[in-house]
Amino acid sequence: MNAEVKNPRLSALREKALTLPLSPGVYLMKNGEGKVIYVGKSRKLKNRVTSYFTKQHPSPKTARMVSLVRDFDYILCDGEMEALTLENTLIKAHSPRYNIKLKDAKSYPYIKITAEPYPRVIVTRTRTQDGGRYYGPYRSSAAAHEALETVNRILALPTCRRSFPRDIGRDRPCLYRQMGRCVAPCAGGIDEGEYRALIRSAARILEGNTKETKAELEGSMLRAAEREAFELAAHYRDGIAALDRLGDRQKVVSDESVSRDVFALYENELSGVLAVLCIRSGKLISKNEFLFSANELTETEDLSALLHAYYREIADFPREILTDFPLDREESEALSEAFSRLAGFRVQLRMPKRGELRELCDMALSNAKQRAEDYRSESERKDKTLYLLSSILGLEVIPERIEAYDISNLGREHITASMVVFSDGKPKKSDYRTFRIKTTEGIDDYGAMREVISRRLSHIGDGSPSLGERPDLILLDGGAGHVGTVKPLLLEMGYGDIPLFGMVKDDFHKTRAMTDGERELGIALEQAVYVLIYRIQEEAHRVAVSHTMGAKRKTLSRSSLEAIPGIGPAKARTLLRGLGSLRRLSEATRDELTSLRGIGERDADAVIAYFESKNKSKPKGGKTT
Repeated sequence: MNAEVKNPRLSALREKALTLPLSPGVYLMKNGEGKVIYVGKSRKLKNRVTSYFTKQHPSPKTARMVSLVRDFDYILCDGEMEALTLENTLIKAHSPRYNIKLKDAKSYPYIKITAEPYPRVIVTRTRTQDGGRYYGPYRSSAAAHEALETVNRILALPTCRRSFPRDIGRDRPCLYRQMGRCVAPCAGGIDEGEYRALIRSAARILEGNTKETKAELEGSMLRAAEREAFELAAHYRDGIAALDRLGDRQKVVSDESVSRDVFALYENELSGVLAVLCIRSGKLISKNEFLFSANELTETEDLSALLHAYYREIADFPREILTDFPLDREESEALSEAFSRLAGFRVQLRMPKRGELRELCDMALSNAKQRAEDYRSESERKDKTLYLLSSILGLEVIPERIEAYDISNLGREHITASMVVFSDGKPKKSDYRTFRIKTTEGIDDYGAMREVISRRLSHIGDGSPSLGERPDLILLDGGAGHVGTVKPLLLEMGYGDIPLFGMVKDDFHKTRAMTDGERELGIALEQAVYVLIYRIQEEAHRVAVSHTMGAKRKTLSRSSLEAIPGIGPAKARTLLRGLGSLRRLSEATRDELTSLRGIGERDADAVIAYFESKNKSKPKGGKTT
């Protein structure tokens, strides 16, 4: 028995683990505050949980997790598949710190076909149970929009915000119809059945099935020509030509009946990358790479949980899943059973050793390796830039978390401060915050900056997202005056050791230098540092201004609604919150309005009458001079 087990805490946990049954189940590791920090599963709970407290762990992540465990709980399951499903549910419920996670699902874009009479094909970052069909996730927003643009170019689908059939014949078609880039349902040139045929074609293209789509487009082209709808027939003809070009670009890796995903894992001393190639109808239609820290994916259990989380999220199952890494037989069987139930057909997991399937795994592995090398290069550039920044500013440590603040106002009513966060030299938008100035009177940028920094620092260490973290460097949009106002505050609150600098602009509103309140430090000679500070300053300004303008628009919208008889400030806020915008309000029905809390039938009638009178007063086109 090694020295680690002699620790009284580990000994007590080990004794408790030895009482567990040799049965399938899920275990929950808890820290001293009773918070769940890790959720795992095992077909033999006793053996798995005991192993945490009886051996050294090669993974720093696992060793750190075990050092924080003060207790654990467990739930017995009827089998490993039930344990797999429950594990996933508990991970979602508790968001444990030490469970391996794919990048936040919201940050990965999907292409969605909406559930409407005239469905839309759009890019979204949110998956909901709304009846829509989702394709992806795509590796980047650019990749998703490129795929969407391809579909729209081939099928000439509408990209405007009009709603069909409501808006058919309401307004004249836009320029896209004249350019031949839209089938223009707004003009009534295509009926609902024909439109849905195009949407089916869009789904097939996104699935990689271009052959059937081409045949359907050819049939639609002939039918349109027979009824002398030559403009629509031309749309189909151009779509067929674009589809042929797309087919030439798509890489054929298998016969047309094959649907499979290929996973590969590559690790170096800096990172780990899990790559997945998606093959549909024998063609490679997309790839994704998921980045992790080094030595994070060391357990078979982690890889199994990761695959399960991936497919629970995307719900797009192939017939076959290939991996270039081994999975325990029981793990593989449990995953296959779980995926088969979710998919509605048999899903097989394999680790090929040779032949064409092994070559596919090697292709995925080379993609994973390339992403890891790209990350290494990015990290080296980032580290050099942050090192130069710390040298110029005379910092003791390289700043991993940089926070920048800016004040924006439109008169006395709308004064907003932005807080943007750059982590390891990159924007961390999930940590951005905006603050409404509450206690500073009048237009006082110095006072507003002091107020927002005071409110922000009061959250350090309280566990709240973003605000609970301590910054390594604080940057203010302003000169020596702003720094001189805020620096005493940091000392008062016990944070005088946090470096504080102002970002000084020249007469052309460009970043000129940094200031600590007493001296200016030039950054123009170091291009990488200059670009980083410029990006930070512009981002802080953008967020502050956009939030201020948004608040101003809401106030103006509320003010216009208050002109309606019986609608005061409270009801105006209810209407805007319930329906989102003045345009949506102008289109709302009586039932939609009265469904809002506090809005009666008389109020609904007044709102409808108000917008009807405004619409009647609008000019009906013609030239302006």
